[in-house]
Amino acid sequence: MIFDSRLCELGEGALWHPIRRQLFWFDILGKRLHTVEEGEPRHWSFVELVSAAGWLSRDHLLIAGERDLFLFDLETEDIETLAELEADKPGNRSNDGRADRQGGFWIGTMSKRGEAEPGAGAIYRWYRGELRLLFPGLTIPNSICFSPDGRTAYFADTVTQVIQKVALDAAGWPCAAPEVFVDLSAEGLFPDGSTIDAEGNLWNAQWGAGRVACYSPQGRFLRAVPLDAPHTTCPAFGSEGLATLFCTSALEGLDAAARAAHPLSGTTFAVQGVARGLPEPRVEIGMVDGVAR
Repeated sequence: MIFDSRLCELGEGALWHPIRRQLFWFDILGKRLHTVEEGEPRHWSFVELVSAAGWLSRDHLLIAGERDLFLFDLETEDIETLAELEADKPGNRSNDGRADRQGGFWIGTMSKRGEAEPGAGAIYRWYRGELRLLFPGLTIPNSICFSPDGRTAYFADTVTQVIQKVALDAAGWPCAAPEVFVDLSAEGLFPDGSTIDAEGNLWNAQWGAGRVACYSPQGRFLRAVPLDAPHTTCPAFGSEGLATLFCTSALEGLDAAARAAHPLSGTTFAVQGVARGLPEPRVEIGMVDGVAR
């Protein structure tokens, strides 16, 4: 079913806020943050590309923009820069991101020219005042999510068609080399955003395939949920009992014929009853201007 019919050129960054009980998502190319509040659509516009968020409190999000990580007040719309993000690379922007179980925030970057500039991006982690480079040389970082116990992170470089996993220490930092979790190249599939359900299964939106596919913690394919939009982008569990699978989608990359054939492209979908998710962790950002957040 359609959760929200507003069309996103590049829908991404789906986030269920556990306190507000609202879904938030971005239209990266439209420079907007969307939600539905008390049954009514609401959005915020920005002067830069925005792509992903984590929650800090009822009214405050940590948002990844093209130049920085910033704190955003949903009610006053006040913005406070937390950390510069690749200030030396004006041709880059943020992409996929998510909070980990330890309260850190992972964010990927990529060239605004996409795969035309291979290896221009990276994945970083923000944790208690430190922004650390984790994995450089990526083209389109995606699929950032975390096992229920917080000891495994998943991520992908979409163009490689591989989802990787990496072990984490107790503080949430990688403590081993990444290894292959799922190789989708034989099927011609391209991993976009992912999320983890309460059983530890990974749900992956697959760009160009019009579906969200589910894989066991061992990387075994379990099932796929078809959606009427070729470019599915980012899933998230939410709503009552975290039993609804939401997924954003995109118009980007579709020619006129494809857009006519798939008029729901760019909308945000909701599918009930396929699995139950996990509460989205609160981001622990440490000290800002001498104040603990």
